[in-house]
Amino acid sequence: MEEKIIIIDFGSQYTQLIARRVRELNVYCEIHPFSKIPELDENIKGVILSGSPCSVRDEDSPRIDVDSIISKVPLLGVCYGAQLLAQIKGGNVQASTTREYGRAILTEKSEDNVIFKGIPVDSQVWMSHGDTITQLPGNAHIIASTDSVKVAAFKFDDANIFGIQFHPEVTHSEHGKLLLQNFLVDVCGCSQTWTSDSFVEMTVAELKEQLGDDKVVMGLSGGVDSSVAAMLIHKAIGKNLYCIFVDNGLLRKHEFEEVLESYKGLGLNVKGVNAKDKFYAALNGLTDPEAKRKAIGKTFIDVFDDEAHKIQDVKWLGQGTIYPDVIESVSVKGPSVTIKSHHNVGGLPDYMKLKVVEPLKLLFKDGVRDVGRAIHMPDNILQRHPFPGPGLGIRILGDITAEKVRILQEVDYYFIHGLKEYGLYDQVWQAGAMLLPVQSVGVMGDERTYESVVALRAVTSVDGMTADWAHLPYEFLGKVSNQIINNVKGVNRVVYDISSKPPATIEWE
Repeated sequence: MEEKIIIIDFGSQYTQLIARRVRELNVYCEIHPFSKIPELDENIKGVILSGSPCSVRDEDSPRIDVDSIISKVPLLGVCYGAQLLAQIKGGNVQASTTREYGRAILTEKSEDNVIFKGIPVDSQVWMSHGDTITQLPGNAHIIASTDSVKVAAFKFDDANIFGIQFHPEVTHSEHGKLLLQNFLVDVCGCSQTWTSDSFVEMTVAELKEQLGDDKVVMGLSGGVDSSVAAMLIHKAIGKNLYCIFVDNGLLRKHEFEEVLESYKGLGLNVKGVNAKDKFYAALNGLTDPEAKRKAIGKTFIDVFDDEAHKIQDVKWLGQGTIYPDVIESVSVKGPSVTIKSHHNVGGLPDYMKLKVVEPLKLLFKDGVRDVGRAIHMPDNILQRHPFPGPGLGIRILGDITAEKVRILQEVDYYFIHGLKEYGLYDQVWQAGAMLLPVQSVGVMGDERTYESVVALRAVTSVDGMTADWAHLPYEFLGKVSNQIINNVKGVNRVVYDISSKPPATIEWE
């Protein structure tokens, strides 16, 4: 890796978004917690300080040695980062008398300032802060204001050190991306050469060097991350990659066969393993969501371990880990509180003694898709909705039986097929059906029925961290509901989930 930007994380919810915007500008960047700032070598072209939920006025708020950075590279402080810069260098930060959250309009800007090049006065920016800079250090000057925040942006007189009290990374800041580009290119001198094609070339070369003639085993799910990771490893070592795709009995209808067929078309060496009965046996009688997840995870590890031991001299385990997973493990606040066990495999038994190779650990989800397109992977894999590792096991509320799986597979099939038929699939981040432990009275013909209720769930999102329920057309919902009730024996009522995340989650368990 050559040039890079370092983003120092003080705990802001927007930190990952800053990184994504920088990467969209074809500049490689890394996020590091304020407590673990890396050595600033010649490859680091600049540093960005993130926002924070903390106040610089609090005694225990996060601090860094700003001077050690200022002496080496350009610096951009965003919100808390700007306030920290001002305070450490002798300015004053106070609680805002008029707290500014949301949209604001630039009323003044310095015409000759490089980071505002091309950004007009009267453009919209997005504020989110309870403190404000009331006095700048003696060697700094204002370069932009809004009607209620005099020091909306500032620069130090004798250095490329900038602070802005708004968030350029959010789309509500109209010209935020241009401001970041001005900082990256005109101030830091970045060449904007970090593209999907360059990532593929660099990664494949590194994998060839790292793996040599070693064998790699990898579990595939049919999803974007594992599939793209497998293709990169395959490009590096070819037949020495051994892929395993396990049918846990909780996949979508026809998914096992269709995914295997897709992988064959890509030239991957994939073995399909039908382990339905083992999973159903492990799940027998379990109703608690966490217990079900753990049973599914343990059974997968057992099946994967059995299959991996059939391959001689394997030294590596391939994984589709992406950058948000890496960031989470070293975040400012440490790993998040467990809301549920991770969808993916948490780890393999120690006795497997495999080293781990993770070719996507530098990428966000949208970057993974871009890399997939660069290596000409088909859209039916790249545009596939996220699907939980435990599959339908956490979409069947209560205990799991083969008959309940059959019912939900049929319901899910009509819903997903309908989304594709109506041209709605690509407008939705994730969709699926839930089989509820509820029965309701219905009438079919002249007969009274007492059958199951299913809930349809579709959400729109950028990264899954927050999500809104998808406003699907009534005509579509009506047609799908009729198809399900008329064709799926055991279901007589369909409801649509209109809960957003938060407070609800995307999955029901």
